[in-house]
Amino acid sequence: MSGDNSLPCHVAIIMDGNGRWAKQRGLPRFEGHRAGAKNVRRVVKAFADCGVKYLTLFAFSTENWGRPQEEVTGLLHLLSQSIDEETQHFHQDNIKLMHIGKPDRLPLELRRKVEAAIALTKDNSRMTLCLAFDYGSRAEIVNAVRRIKEDDVSTGDIDEVVFSSYLGTQGIPDPDLLIRTGGEMRLSNFLLWQAAYSELYFTPVLWPDFGKKEIDKALLDYRQRQRRFGSL
Repeated sequence: MSGDNSLPCHVAIIMDGNGRWAKQRGLPRFEGHRAGAKNVRRVVKAFADCGVKYLTLFAFSTENWGRPQEEVTGLLHLLSQSIDEETQHFHQDNIKLMHIGKPDRLPLELRRKVEAAIALTKDNSRMTLCLAFDYGSRAEIVNAVRRIKEDDVSTGDIDEVVFSSYLGTQGIPDPDLLIRTGGEMRLSNFLLWQAAYSELYFTPVLWPDFGKKEIDKALLDYRQRQRRFGSL
């Protein structure tokens, strides 16, 4: 069986290359993160204009807490600033915001900002923008197993549909297209369950430079794929 390859319903992106982008320009690493954050609005607009209904961005992994404290603090501040600057813009564009990951490790003020942004945009329908922050797929899967056990779900009732309902992406279709910028060719603990049949697209373009031209190239490549999901 091959599906309609004209347009992915759900695109997921590993936004990689901010630090190298800054280094190439002789700038501090944080300036690369700042440029990457500014690129989010452009990328969201481009995919929304194309008609993509779900966009998931990998912004901060569970492993990223191990980075130098100064960089982690800067990234948390940048997320807080981005929510302040972008929430109303996304709301006006009829874009729904979601978060997947562990909210409890975020500073309280930032957690409240995230919750407020989600509440404000919950009824929007043009696109769902899912931000993966403090997210790791293995931790997500382990947490799903724990919750299934806590709910005392019968072993015979557990199937892929039930298991998926315990993941952070509950209610969101699996990604049709998974893009990684920056030249690396690995999933880095991102949507491992959900990406089982995703089309993978790797580009050397660094995230701050990933714009409309590169998006069009990725979508063209996707349209040329034959998705059979294990069938002939």
